[in-house]
Parts: sequence; C-alpha cells; structure tokens
Amino acid sequence: MAAVNGDPEVMRWIRDGSVRDEHQTRDGIQAWESEWESQGFGLFAVEIRSTGELAGFTGLSVPHFLPEVLPAVEVGWRLGRSHWGQGLATEAAVAAVRFGFEERGLERIVSIAQVGNDASERIMTKLGMHPVRETVNPTSGRRVRVFELSSDQHGTTTR
Repeated sequence: MAAVNGDPEVMRWIRDGSVRDEHQTRDGIQAWESEWESQGFGLFAVEIRSTGELAGFTGLSVPHFLPEVLPAVEVGWRLGRSHWGQGLATEAAVAAVRFGFEERGLERIVSIAQVGNDASERIMTKLGMHPVRETVNPTSGRRVRVFELSSDQHGTTTR
C-alpha cells in the first residue's frame, strides 16, 4: 500500500495531492482497522485473484474531512496505477456499496471527488449515484463534488 500511496499520479486527487510514506501508510491502515472496530465497516484490500497482488483498497468510511455532509458514510477507492482502466475500482466499489446497504443497513452512501477527477465521477455514476452538491474541502482548499445514493435507489431496504 505504501507504493500506491507514494505514487504522485495516484495521490493527485487525494486531499492536497501529497504522497504518503511507509510510516504514514501504516498509520492510515491502523486508523482504518480502528474504524472497523468502532463503526462495523471500513476499507477492504483489493487483491488480484490470479496473483494475490495488492491492487489497493475500496470500502466505507466516515468523511470527517467534510463536516457539512455528516452524518454520512462514504464509499471510496484507491488503486495502484498499473490497475487502472480494468474495471477493478468499479467492481470493488459495487461490492462495498452492496455491503453497506445489505449487511450494515445504511440508508445512504456518499462519494466525494475533487472537481476534475472524471475517472472517479464515472465510477460514481456507474454505481447509480447522482451529484448533490459542489463545495470546498476545508482540509485542502480544493473544490469537490459530492455524489449520493440512497438504499431506495439501490433497491435495498434498511434493517
């Protein structure tokens, strides 16, 4: 994961665009694991079945960095560049959304992308999400677009 987080092209659309080193990546993974314990959801490793290679992650998290959308759960993803354009992010995000609605009983899921990140917005659209607002990420000063999907739109009901 440190190799993925250390690639400037991968990190271009993440917060302020800064890369993360191995220590920062390790801290991030520990935070993700804590979220599983406290929230009952979190991020999943995305692996290539045929090789077991780590491609990146997808999953659910609380977007604390954007307080104006809270309470909310966000679906997100990050893959290494060699895995782009193969449909992996969409496939993984579909599974994460299904998990959120069907296994965790969420009523809505958001996804947040920086304006200009057309690849992520295409994935959001494939998930059935629709844009609900454009705003500024207060942690980076960059413009972001918030997409949303409700359990009703997804075809599931909450528990």
